[in-house]
Amino acid sequence: MKSLLPRRLRHEIEQPLESFQREMSRLVESFFGPEAPSFHGAWAPSMDVAETENDVVVKADVPGMTADDINVTLAGNVLTISGEKKDERKESKGSYSVVERRYGKFQRSVTLPAGIDSEKAQAEFKNGVLSITIPKTEETRAKKIPVKGEKQLAGKP
Repeated sequence: MKSLLPRRLRHEIEQPLESFQREMSRLVESFFGPEAPSFHGAWAPSMDVAETENDVVVKADVPGMTADDINVTLAGNVLTISGEKKDERKESKGSYSVVERRYGKFQRSVTLPAGIDSEKAQAEFKNGVLSITIPKTEETRAKKIPVKGEKQLAGKP
């Protein structure tokens, strides 16, 4: 029965995971365009974005990299982290059975809340974690407003 099927369909039956991956890549490319992320080895660091009373703090996991491998830019309120993680396997002479770690170029952008002071932004790299702290402007920092109780209001008309 297989011999009656066209070659393309025969391959899809014999290699369902490859066919599925190819179809998913095609769908992602049709949605995002030719610059779509690839499922073949593409990677991007995991990020946390937190807002404190005075700052916006972004942390990105970039293990196996150095500070020189990473670029950080802030344009308006869009923070972009990019870089390239080099493939260590090129230096190794052993053979691999499983390869799960990802290598190559990456870029992640995140839109931060309005009212940040980009001139005072700081980036620090330690133990594979990139930490970026961007202070909020004075106008956007939360201000405590005192609430008057019933006794305080009783003396006023």
